[in-house]
Amino acid sequence: MKRNSELVKNAAGRLVPTIVNGKKGIPFKGVNGYFPDGNKTAPPIKSCSNYPLDGNKLLGTLKEALIKSGITDGMTISSHHHFRNGDLVMNQVFDIAAELGIKNLRWFPSAAFPCHKPMIKYMEDGVIHHIEGSLNGPLGQYASEGKMNGLAVLRSHGGRWQSIQDGEVHIDIAIIAAPTADSFGNATGDRGPSACGLLGFGLADSMYADNVIVVTDNLVPFPCIPWQIQGNNVDYVVQLEKVGEPEKIVSGTTKLTRSPDRIHIAELTAKFVRAAGIMKDGFSFQAGAGGTSLAFAIYLKEMMKDAGIKARFIRGGSTKYLVEMLEEGLTDYILDGETFDLDGVRSMRENHGHVNTSPFTSYNWHGKGNFAGILDAVVLGATEVDINFNANVVTHSDGLMLHGIGGGQNCLFSKCTILPIPAFRNRVPIIVDKVTTLVGPGELIDVIVTERGIAINPKRTDLIESTKDSGLPIRTIHELKNEIDDLVGGAPDKPEFSDEVIGVVKWVDGTILDSIFKLKKYQID
Repeated sequence: MKRNSELVKNAAGRLVPTIVNGKKGIPFKGVNGYFPDGNKTAPPIKSCSNYPLDGNKLLGTLKEALIKSGITDGMTISSHHHFRNGDLVMNQVFDIAAELGIKNLRWFPSAAFPCHKPMIKYMEDGVIHHIEGSLNGPLGQYASEGKMNGLAVLRSHGGRWQSIQDGEVHIDIAIIAAPTADSFGNATGDRGPSACGLLGFGLADSMYADNVIVVTDNLVPFPCIPWQIQGNNVDYVVQLEKVGEPEKIVSGTTKLTRSPDRIHIAELTAKFVRAAGIMKDGFSFQAGAGGTSLAFAIYLKEMMKDAGIKARFIRGGSTKYLVEMLEEGLTDYILDGETFDLDGVRSMRENHGHVNTSPFTSYNWHGKGNFAGILDAVVLGATEVDINFNANVVTHSDGLMLHGIGGGQNCLFSKCTILPIPAFRNRVPIIVDKVTTLVGPGELIDVIVTERGIAINPKRTDLIESTKDSGLPIRTIHELKNEIDDLVGGAPDKPEFSDEVIGVVKWVDGTILDSIFKLKKYQID
């Protein structure tokens, strides 16, 4: 049984621990309420004299690379998720760690997927102490049941970069799975048999980790061009038979919805963007990878064509629908942070206007500005929202932690944040009095679109004014909630939680926004 540290109430009124996995935590102080000081951290200085003069860092096996990197008990091992559910590397890493008798490792992925279910056995036998990263599917349920030794720590994409830069997380060994690399360590993701697009989520790891291992199945002669990971930051290179299954980049989150209700929501969202005056020459937007967001992009594309409007840039994750807009001349650029499908991979390789970016430029809280605040509109998903426009993306109505944060928190700083969501899922209303887990503060969420109407945050009087004569079904959040509750016979009972914290949600600045509690049905005497 874990013992919680003291729980205190933060600026959002949420109870959060003061100690997280042995380190002091700072409770959320409000949006823009915490101002860090000090200097960015840095990796240890190494000398090129310690590396082969001919630049060949290739080793025979992944095991040899881990041993040379000094793998030992209690280290932090990081990885990126650009292969999504097609990753073939990280399970092998922990297989080797188990073989070597290593214990109490912290795994620090940018995200984990169902393909990483084998990690459960390594948490059970002590090879992995805990995971700090987005937990999808089986790993999320395992943590929700209170079985993980440490606390899950959920960070946004930008929050992860922040935690590396300010030293909150010290990476001992970074594993960079690369579809193409040379023996010096230069690597790219946009070509090779396992091409996944870009490697931006591994960039910070390569720059700040003590030891960096590039693993590839497509070794090319020096130089690997273009390089997304610089060999100057790489210690060892390993060639495997196969590092990823690119066809599994496409998951359930990147497939177009076929639901009539959600198609209607997507159409309403696009019409709102037009009616609010956001859609105009030179505007910018970002749409997520969910089925509704993809449908929104299709509707917006047709509206832009009809009106003769061209965007200056679109923020990715890229999909074939955004690629079509680029190739049809409807935008000058895709500024891509994550390639969601194989059309995106191809486009990044072929189109000069399809630009490789990373969380450093897009979302990083320790940067001197980022792309998020430049965006005119961002369209995101949520598992639930409440009457104060707060959003939850990590837990379901049953309380299970089944999703990560992604870049959602960082995107909230756009000029207009829109959440297109169904009124209910499996007869469970999505608009609630208070979200189960607070991930997106309501003051940063501007519009909620359902099939039953559109609610605008009362703080956005400009949007209310610009759309009042649009003919769109503009309603208050309370009107929507009451109608939806009546349709399903009232809101269902909330899940019951114990007082045991099993995870925390970090805000973009590294403060603790909310706690995730263990479900009582999993309580162990």
